[in-house]
Amino acid sequence: MVPSSSWRRSVRIGRVGIGWGMLGGMEFLSSRVILRAREPERTLAFYRDTLGLAVYREFPGGTVFFTGNGLIEVSGHGSGGPGEGVVLWLQVRDLAETARVLEQRNVEIVREARQEPWGLLEMWIADPDGLRIVLVEIPSEHPLRKDQRN
Repeated sequence: MVPSSSWRRSVRIGRVGIGWGMLGGMEFLSSRVILRAREPERTLAFYRDTLGLAVYREFPGGTVFFTGNGLIEVSGHGSGGPGEGVVLWLQVRDLAETARVLEQRNVEIVREARQEPWGLLEMWIADPDGLRIVLVEIPSEHPLRKDQRN
């Protein structure tokens, strides 16, 4: 069902409009990344205990974690590892402090923190199945932190 015109909203990003009614009436209410781990208990412990993510929901065979304004679900069982084109992007407040905590928890840093050409500070780790996780800090002077309204 397409929302009535009084419910239609659109978000303007530059000159591009995104909103209800602009994609053939599709309305997406929520999303999450679902991980099918080779060793579910090990992966569950990594996200819950090592990264310290808060639990959103638990159900038989799965756990869903909060990640800021997103969700990660660890459920089911997978036989292969993630593809190289799949990367999990998690924003943190303080990358140096995050690195310190991860080192204390014996998490291997796949790539040390550095500032990227696009201005973000990024460090890479991986989960037990080898899924690359990019930890990102947005510096205070970065355009993403600036009010873009005219």
